[in-house]
Amino acid sequence: MSERITVKSQFESIKEILLDGGHMDLADFVDSRIALLEKHAKAPRKPTAKQVENEGFKADILAYMEAGVGYKAEDILKSVPSIVAAGMSINRVSALMTQLKDAGAVSVAVEKRKNVYSLAE
Repeated sequence: MSERITVKSQFESIKEILLDGGHMDLADFVDSRIALLEKHAKAPRKPTAKQVENEGFKADILAYMEAGVGYKAEDILKSVPSIVAAGMSINRVSALMTQLKDAGAVSVAVEKRKNVYSLAE
């Protein structure tokens, strides 16, 4: 499997060529560009509007669910008022439930090839 070619890796290759040719001033310039790329990559990002909206839906789902009760994605789709009002698709509800599972808020069991979600204990 080959290594992924990135702008940073290209700059590092250019820097090696410049250093081999004795162009220290140009190599310093390339170093400054690499530092800018790293700074940009580490910059904090604000969540998108869709991510903020999804957090609200996930909170509504958790508020709707009761401990010890199993819910299929179809149940959530038809029962949570904010999701019904949004006209959400089953795929998006399943994605939200997967995010909740990954966060440890719900647990998943499989019954008859369907995921059944319940509040994590």
